[in-house]
Amino acid sequence: MARGMHPFTMPLIGRISPVPMSVGVVLCMCNPSTSTASVVRQYSIKKDSATNVTAAAVVSASTVNDQQQHPLIRKNTPPFKLQSKFVKKYAELAPPFGFNGLGELVYRRTYSRLKKDGTNEKWYETVERVVNGAYNMQKNWIETHQLGWNPWQAQKSAQEMYERIYSMKFLPPGRGLWAMGTTITEDRGLYAALNNCAFVSTERMATEASKPFIFLMDASMLGVGVGFDTKGAGTTIVRGPRPDKTPEQTKIPDSREGWVESVRLLLDSYFLNTSPQVFDYSLIRAEGEPIKGFGGYSSGPESLRRLHEDIRNVLDRQIGEPVSITSIVDIMNLIGRCVISGNVRRTAEIAFGDPKVEEYLDLKNYAVNPQRAAFGWTSNNSVFGDIGMDYGPIAERMRINGEPGVAWLQNMQEFSRMNGAKDNKDARARGGNPCLEQTLEPYELCCLVETFPHNHDNLDDFKRTLKFAYLYAKTVTLGMTHWPETNRVMLRNRRIGCSLSGVAQFVTSRGLDTFRMWCEEGYQTIQQYDEIYSDWLAIPRSKKTTSIKPSGTVSLLAGATPGMHYPISSYYLRRVRLSKHSELIKPLQDAGYHIEPAVGSEENTVVVQFPVCVAKDIRKDKDISMWEQLSLAAFLQKYWADNQVSSTVSFDPVTEGPQLKHALDYFQYQLKGISMLPRMNDVYPQMPYEEITEEEYHKHKQNLRPLVFDAARPQESFPERFCDSHTCTLDSSTTPDTVVPPVPLDSATPSSSSSSSSPSSPSSSST
Repeated sequence: MARGMHPFTMPLIGRISPVPMSVGVVLCMCNPSTSTASVVRQYSIKKDSATNVTAAAVVSASTVNDQQQHPLIRKNTPPFKLQSKFVKKYAELAPPFGFNGLGELVYRRTYSRLKKDGTNEKWYETVERVVNGAYNMQKNWIETHQLGWNPWQAQKSAQEMYERIYSMKFLPPGRGLWAMGTTITEDRGLYAALNNCAFVSTERMATEASKPFIFLMDASMLGVGVGFDTKGAGTTIVRGPRPDKTPEQTKIPDSREGWVESVRLLLDSYFLNTSPQVFDYSLIRAEGEPIKGFGGYSSGPESLRRLHEDIRNVLDRQIGEPVSITSIVDIMNLIGRCVISGNVRRTAEIAFGDPKVEEYLDLKNYAVNPQRAAFGWTSNNSVFGDIGMDYGPIAERMRINGEPGVAWLQNMQEFSRMNGAKDNKDARARGGNPCLEQTLEPYELCCLVETFPHNHDNLDDFKRTLKFAYLYAKTVTLGMTHWPETNRVMLRNRRIGCSLSGVAQFVTSRGLDTFRMWCEEGYQTIQQYDEIYSDWLAIPRSKKTTSIKPSGTVSLLAGATPGMHYPISSYYLRRVRLSKHSELIKPLQDAGYHIEPAVGSEENTVVVQFPVCVAKDIRKDKDISMWEQLSLAAFLQKYWADNQVSSTVSFDPVTEGPQLKHALDYFQYQLKGISMLPRMNDVYPQMPYEEITEEEYHKHKQNLRPLVFDAARPQESFPERFCDSHTCTLDSSTTPDTVVPPVPLDSATPSSSSSSSSPSSPSSSST
């Protein structure tokens, strides 16, 4: 067997097709060495000939025997576990949460899962779960392929990873903190949920018209943000359902798979000219009922019913015509709106289009497309920039509302780090993720980990942390997904993204040249570990390994500035909105935090105020010019990121707006992507960020007592967004404990312009 190959093939995506009587459709994964089939998903479809109703019932993979499980779920061998005596040492320690209780609130709300005894995890237990899950994936991989597992060495390694996560020298992505080591991965094998984001192309719609839309919906419902292009426009005809065929009625199962399959059936009826579709929503649980597994509460069937109707409206207008750019983006955006309608579902989308096509550029011009105002906000819109193009027209659009962003696909394909050396590693790449820190091929996923150089005393310690940050991300690539196209590209690429946060804090305290040295040596360290561990796991080396993600919630835990961005001030008040009935309010009151009714929502919402100190004498974001922000992004693209740098550059629309064209002219040779956001000076009650003086900070802080959440009634945490940045995500903003617009909780220190951003604002965009 060739090095890096698997002794099994990828699972096949099954199709629930119209059937005349009673048929079982089985999705299987076959082992070529034994020619035996392992059931992954089974849809039992029964059709009542009298009523012509199709009922699709999903049978979980857990109902089949142990030998038919995901290859990384090995029921007959004990799972990896950290030694209990090691973990107990951390039980009485105070976790180093950042920002005077804000980091701890974020943790309790977002990552503290309910345990079997009905109580919430504490930080030391969350870290234990995550590390156990990661090393169990390694153990199962090594044992499945008979590569030789060393339990003593694994225990030693896992303990060091535990210590570095606990002390917040690095953190897994929010998706990993929430899902790793839970039943989602250990029992159901849904390893896709550990990844942050993905990309899908529509360029093959002529032969697989509905597949890009279905992938985006399925991935979004797992919490994965998805980028997509518009290259499929004009490649296939919208034929419409066959009017001479009897409508097919389908009873939709109350599951992610059922929702996704219903949309596939509807899209196929329009693209493949099959029977008209009529749906029965009676199996879908009522609004407000709890959702097991992924947590939260059901939105009921209405959002899916509305999606079906909206898709019909979009495609009915195009019957007999080639599918348009507008229809592609409309359907993707409508899916996004449906996904976020649930109480905990969050997602993100980015659309990529041609900078020369007015139809695409006007998608968020609601004077031209007023019907899109209800859902056009669900994606950030960017263009694929051509090196040497005239940036004047799009620069003018950027000046007005920040869009479109620019992605230079040529640079993404030709360069790793943009240090002058072309390697053409990503010739197959076709786009990127919603925050554009990852170059991606169609159907490729990515896992991003976050390191905090500022939390290290010396370079050697930082390089040691990089070993475990890298190892966590590489481990996630071992998990198969239920998408064969995704498995194929991930088996080949093993792409990961090791990111840096707290850049502004590090540069402020230790200087830019020291930071350059840490980036250079850190990057080489990751390459060395990739060679070592890829050989140990007998898999290919990672195509690319480093990124700069925008961050947000994860950096809040560690008290770090997000990604490369500077804070609003050294000292500020951070206001967070919570449901008036939240169990987290009393502990906050007992600790002395200022809490008041939310203006305009006094009956059901309160605002909690946190005094925050980022770093003494750190520069304010409004004092960093557009040109310096672009230069810092280019610096990181040269010395650290072989994937990309996610950067939303804020600018003064009056003094710097006219310079946008020239800035893009210069930096097209140094960056792979960028987004711009005009600074606003809106002032309104209870702004989420308010600059204060050092004296005011200490006055607020002196009234605070230790924050203790132990007495709060246990409640399930709400899952992390795909990437924890307010500039990338869409949020239903209806969870029991959440920050509502204008700025969500998932942002530590945003640009001063972000106070004007909201899910309904087209300017709240970022590549």
